Amino acid sequence: KRLRFPTDKEEEKEESSNPAMANSALTLTQSLNTRSLRPITPTIFSSSSSFPSSFSCLCSSSTDCGPKLTFLAAKKRVFGMGLGFLAASILSLTPLDADATRIEYYATVGDPLCEYSYAKSGLGFCDIDVGFGDEAPRGVLVNVHYTARFADGTLFDSSYKRARPLTMRIGVGKVIRGLDQGILGGEGVPPMRVGGKRKLQIPPKLAYGPEPAGCFSGDCNIPGNATLLYDINFVEIYPGSNTR
Repeated sequence: KRLRFPTDKEEEKEESSNPAMANSALTLTQSLNTRSLRPITPTIFSSSSSFPSSFSCLCSSSTDCGPKLTFLAAKKRVFGMGLGFLAASILSLTPLDADATRIEYYATVGDPLCEYSYAKSGLGFCDIDVGFGDEAPRGVLVNVHYTARFADGTLFDSSYKRARPLTMRIGVGKVIRGLDQGILGGEGVPPMRVGGKRKLQIPPKLAYGPEPAGCFSGDCNIPGNATLLYDINFVEIYPGSNTR
């Protein structure tokens, strides 16, 4: 037997004869007109599909990156600051990258809790795993994985979204001072070893200071006077790297 859809007049008659149906905003005839349906073309995301990219100024604490802003406004942009490099970058996340970042974020949140020790500089540090390899000499290239959060736990950057560690030259002012000290050691902080995992609590004076950072077109990733939390995984000293 073939199905027959009611005509408009029949639908109106049914609604008028049933007060409960006429007064409901959730009736089938009001929310879905079967004769007006059209085929839906799904949006297909592939590994090459990208979310809108975010461009930001990656600067040190001595660089004026723009106007001051509130903490909440600064957190609207994410994944923009790297390890505080003195450079500009354009970052674009695919859905797969974003998923990988979320997984790593929750994994690091689930790391064993440890009590921070504090250096004279105010840097907080805590070793999850001391590591098994060499210490990094000043000026060499190292590969590290990291996640970076604000003091309230909000993730604002991670190397895991790129599915590869970050290569950086350590101890020569290419990153914020708290990261140099947190990896190289000094002033009561032991140097990290290859394979080590360390949590860092970086006060504003060892991060970006009183000015906002990572700004582009008036929008900034990091507010002024922000305390930053880093999870560092020292992967390796870059093969063939020399100090300079």
